[in-house]
Amino acid sequence: MSLLTQKTLKKNVKLNGVGLHSGNKVNLNIKPSEPNTGIYFKRVDLSSNNIVFPNFSNVSNTDLNTTISNEFGVKVSTIEHLMGALFGLGIDNALIEIDNDEVPILDGSAKDFIDEIIKFGLQTSNAPIKIIKINKKINFEDGERYISIEPSKLSLDIDFQIKYSNELIGNQRNKINVYEDDLNDIFNSRTFCLYEDIEKIKSLGLAKGGSLDNAVVVKGKKILNETGLRNSKEFVNHKILDCIGDLYTSGYRVIGSVICSQGGHFLTNKLLKKSIRK
Repeated sequence: MSLLTQKTLKKNVKLNGVGLHSGNKVNLNIKPSEPNTGIYFKRVDLSSNNIVFPNFSNVSNTDLNTTISNEFGVKVSTIEHLMGALFGLGIDNALIEIDNDEVPILDGSAKDFIDEIIKFGLQTSNAPIKIIKINKKINFEDGERYISIEPSKLSLDIDFQIKYSNELIGNQRNKINVYEDDLNDIFNSRTFCLYEDIEKIKSLGLAKGGSLDNAVVVKGKKILNETGLRNSKEFVNHKILDCIGDLYTSGYRVIGSVICSQGGHFLTNKLLKKSIRK
């Protein structure tokens, strides 16, 4: 069955845009790759030591994005939306050429990655997919924040909850089966922030490329984006997208049940480090 064999892209998929945090223009070329090569990045703006693998052990930063680095300090940041798209589409192998140090944010979701890849299609190999099946419950806590993963028969279930004091966002929760459910709302959900946090984020040298074209901004009880929300649970759905992308730094199709409250890149990375022993 094709669901159980590895896939890659049929043709090169090219995208360009700006980095959310760097503000730099960046070109991305997602290319087909042979079975068992996995997902890997190549910094084509560098002439050497320019391969970076999106593995949880290579994650070097989890503040407002997921950044990976190799042993030479070469990095690629904000990989989570692209990784979520690749996981959701069942792509096991791809070479991602990038000419800067941050994946373009595009519209703030995984939608453009998904649309462009689907446009060109996928090709299937005879090599079996790589699966990691969770055999016992593992959890990680950080104050009030919590994430756990436990055994599941054949699925990857994610039960995610967010809690915000902002009245418009409030408490949201959603549960999905990654391999069986329609994930359009997940893929289409954009990154978001509170208006009052923007100056603080920018003072840290981040969000230089942020705008209402690539992020949902909430001010009090109002969405500042003219088109409003794309779905009623866009806030928590975006967190689920991030979680899927970060789980793919395991390098495997995960079989397990994830429960997370107020989590993010940091918690998911800590969970993987605790769950997967080399």
